[in-house]
Amino acid sequence: MTATRAELAARLAPDATGWLDTALAEATEAARGAGERDESTAAPWELRFAAAGRHCGQDHADAVRTLLLRRAAAGPATLTRLYQRGSAAERRAVLLALPDLLTGPGALHLAEDALRTNDPRLLAAAVGPYAATHLDAHGWRHAVLKCLFTGVPLDAVACLGPRAHRDAELARMLRDFAEERAAAGRPVPADLHRVLHLTGEES
Repeated sequence: MTATRAELAARLAPDATGWLDTALAEATEAARGAGERDESTAAPWELRFAAAGRHCGQDHADAVRTLLLRRAAAGPATLTRLYQRGSAAERRAVLLALPDLLTGPGALHLAEDALRTNDPRLLAAAVGPYAATHLDAHGWRHAVLKCLFTGVPLDAVACLGPRAHRDAELARMLRDFAEERAAAGRPVPADLHRVLHLTGEES
């Protein structure tokens, strides 16, 4: 869940809190004028989004950025621009904010792009609630396999139990993956057996 301004202020130094308040005011102003502005054009608060780590510290950057996105009521065009132009840390924040900002699949292409990377932090953010809701069965199964392949803990996968339940095709893919690992003399991730059990197809 995204941190509130008060929660962030309790963690930040006074100068960082002042910077955050200015950034939030710019984001709020952008949200108020959203109907009058072409969303394809960058707004001033987007520079603050990029600078969050420098001003508030990397430990708080995700929370600051996701709060900015919510205050600005960022839509698909803005989210896509920030993702495409951003660093890995900025892309992660966009992915984390998707469930709070969009109810439809308008930004699913961002999660799909992240799932094509081998960056564990991006992958973990990409398999959150937004992907759980909007990824089709084929894409979701491959996301689970990608996490296993890259070592991303499956606790990051939202709705793992319900989506894996009675999924015979996922079970087949898991068995094939386990056999390939064993044949190559590589360990089988413990999470694989956990998911296989969730499918109800464990043998």
